[in-house]
Amino acid sequence: MTLAPITATPARTAYDVVIIGGATMGSAAAWFLSANKDFNGSILVVERDNMLEQTSTEASNNCMRQQFATEINVKIGQYAAEFVKDFRANLGGDPEVPHLGIQNFGYLYLSDRKELSDALIRDQKTQAACGSATRILTAAQIAQAYSFYNLDDIELGSLNTVDEGYYNAPALVKWWRRKARENRVEYLQNEAVSIGRNGDRVEGVTLKSGETVTAGIVINAAGPRARLVAELAGLSVPIEPRRRYTYIFEAEEPLDQDLPLTIDPSGVHFRTYGKHYLVGCPPLHDDPAVDFDEFGYEPGIWEEKLRPILANRIPAFAKIRALESWVGHYEFNTFDRNAIVGPHSTVKNYLFVNGFSGHGSQQAPAMGRGISELIVYGEYRTLDLSPFEYGRLDRNEPLVERAVI
Repeated sequence: MTLAPITATPARTAYDVVIIGGATMGSAAAWFLSANKDFNGSILVVERDNMLEQTSTEASNNCMRQQFATEINVKIGQYAAEFVKDFRANLGGDPEVPHLGIQNFGYLYLSDRKELSDALIRDQKTQAACGSATRILTAAQIAQAYSFYNLDDIELGSLNTVDEGYYNAPALVKWWRRKARENRVEYLQNEAVSIGRNGDRVEGVTLKSGETVTAGIVINAAGPRARLVAELAGLSVPIEPRRRYTYIFEAEEPLDQDLPLTIDPSGVHFRTYGKHYLVGCPPLHDDPAVDFDEFGYEPGIWEEKLRPILANRIPAFAKIRALESWVGHYEFNTFDRNAIVGPHSTVKNYLFVNGFSGHGSQQAPAMGRGISELIVYGEYRTLDLSPFEYGRLDRNEPLVERAVI
């Protein structure tokens, strides 16, 4: 099917659902909703950056894991893995849709202190109860499996190589967007500047180009800008953009096997990246919120932080060279580092799908399906996402996710 170009002008004056944000979460919601045989309403997606150049989607490191500290996040990771492994069939069997699959080099969390070791052991029990293949390994067992690590300071590690590793997240989003548009979802290159509200209901969205469209439901899928979009409706959400760095590098002495996505006790993580390697990290010292359009580099992030940590943990990485790099934003939930999903406590037709704190690409299949079920059936039917409800903010009951990289 040939799709019409995306424009800035809405084709209608009223929509059943208006989604603000058309990257990973917005497109997940749009596709799942439009593909639901029990939904026949109209959907508008408003995205200010339709090339997605400055979105968290574009900066994604494309990872898949089940090693979380909360049971619901483990199950969400498992659902994502199954969805991705059967991606073409899930999108209707179109032969143009790629087989995505997962490159299962695994995740390995390393611990150098009792507090972290105890947390990994506790998390592994949670994961195992959900059917995950996570194992706790001693330093000697890690060395036997991966001889290239320096483990002098390491007590133990947590490893899973089943449905954990890399997958093509940008392709996932590309095809969700395409299939949603084939399902008559309308995408706009535009920006929401106001959300009309009458008491406990939102009624419409005003666009930067001047038009106002009536909305039966508004979904906030604005990623790091979620707080701004909430404020348009007089609401609040504790989301802020936080900077994350990614470098692709080559080693003069490449490893003779895949490098698992290794989470060093320092917080730096690194993994195989084709014939090269990927390393990512938070800022050099503090981790403050940044401006929405701030994508600059701190001085010293490569030479002072990343290179020394890499060379210490993997001596073969003493001689490495950076090939490319980028800066992206986590949509960081400062309340409990977990998703906020579903309706506002009082404004029931304003829905959130925000706060994924770096896990958006792998959590999007479950979130998109859950939001669509909530809209169509008034309840979750596949996975119960109610632990992520907005009401926990009102009650000051955080659902803390410890395993945030």
